[in-house]
Amino acid sequence: MMLPKGTTIAVADVEKLNLFRNSGDEAGLNLTPAAHPGVDEDIQGSGSRQNSTGNPDKNQAAEDGFAAGIVALLNRGILEGKIDGLVIIAAPRALGEMRKHYHKALTAKLLGEIAKDLTGHPISDIETAIRAA
Repeated sequence: MMLPKGTTIAVADVEKLNLFRNSGDEAGLNLTPAAHPGVDEDIQGSGSRQNSTGNPDKNQAAEDGFAAGIVALLNRGILEGKIDGLVIIAAPRALGEMRKHYHKALTAKLLGEIAKDLTGHPISDIETAIRAA
């Protein structure tokens, strides 16, 4: 996958978010860490995983809430014009939950998704995964 300069790359799982920007051009990917405000972890995940007596797993609800919080942050960045292009790399389960919360503006700016957990990996591993996609 070739990415334009300035593309935002979100690397996430159900507990952590790292943002990067491509400071290279389409021919030469060069990811640099980007600062971001904290993720609002109080957002509820999708309705299918709400905490109830039928589904008492509070950890699952918290993880879904974190995934929803990541997307809320990304949606806001897109709507405010801070993100022009976006690639999301996330653990498969987290990515599935995140997709449920995409704003249509995010979907329009989404250049690609990679269902792989690369949080905690070096930038070189992330760049390799993007090039291979």
